Amino acid sequence: MRTEADMIELIVKIAEKDDRVRAVGMNGSRTNPKVPKDVFQDYDIVYIVTEMESFIRDHKWIDVFGERLIMQKPEEMSLFPPELGGRFSYLMQFTDGNRIDLLLVPFDEKDVYCKEDKLTIILMDKDNSLPSIPNPTDVDYWIKKPSTEFFDDCCNEFWWVSTYVAKGLWRKEIIYAQEHLNNVRSMLIQMLEWQVGIETNFSVSVGKHGKYLEGFLTEKSWQKLLSTYADGSYDGVWRALFSMCDLFDSTAMYVGKHLNYEYPYENEKSVITYLKHIQNLSPNATDIF
Repeated sequence: MRTEADMIELIVKIAEKDDRVRAVGMNGSRTNPKVPKDVFQDYDIVYIVTEMESFIRDHKWIDVFGERLIMQKPEEMSLFPPELGGRFSYLMQFTDGNRIDLLLVPFDEKDVYCKEDKLTIILMDKDNSLPSIPNPTDVDYWIKKPSTEFFDDCCNEFWWVSTYVAKGLWRKEIIYAQEHLNNVRSMLIQMLEWQVGIETNFSVSVGKHGKYLEGFLTEKSWQKLLSTYADGSYDGVWRALFSMCDLFDSTAMYVGKHLNYEYPYENEKSVITYLKHIQNLSPNATDIF
């Protein structure tokens, strides 16, 4: 596997030899001093270029980065509509284990790019045309203190969507139930993030999809969260749902108390009663109540 030094040298040398590339930036976890380095970290690279058309017309130019295992070009995909405007990206997984997510950015967007992400470093600037940027920081990714409206909406979404899980379970639609269970869990993870924010004065990031949450939760809360990931059985989904309700209740009560937000306890009480009723409802029932 090529080392980080090897990869950075390759990325910069390719840019140096190509007159169309005027600057090189890097973002992501490799620029974040708080993130431990490991072999799965991507190289989030940006080439600031004078024009785009010649790059996109013939994609063979990227072969110089190494032998690829697989690649995506999101801006050429139909299943997932492109979202980058006039930019173009190559997501490349190489056979040696390295991965580069390479983004082409038009030269006239160079100033915008430099302000988009505080986890940015400049690897090369041929023309000294880029504005100066401060040392990288993950401050943009710190947990944000929720407004009372955000807190209320999170609670409402959690309890509302939980009823869909129950409906799917009663109907024996396991995939439908599991999908909505995932949606409910996303609200739980949001509430857990706010709890971490309170405990850290909203000065940390727990990573994308809460991937660093384990380091901030008690062992009891962590195990409770893990118990919300159900197996493929109907009983397993029911257990996961009620485990999720317990953890959401205690977490939301904590967050509401510390932020002086009112927790909708009556909603919780009525929905829990409803869920238990549906769990025990006859499969041949012609009326819910």
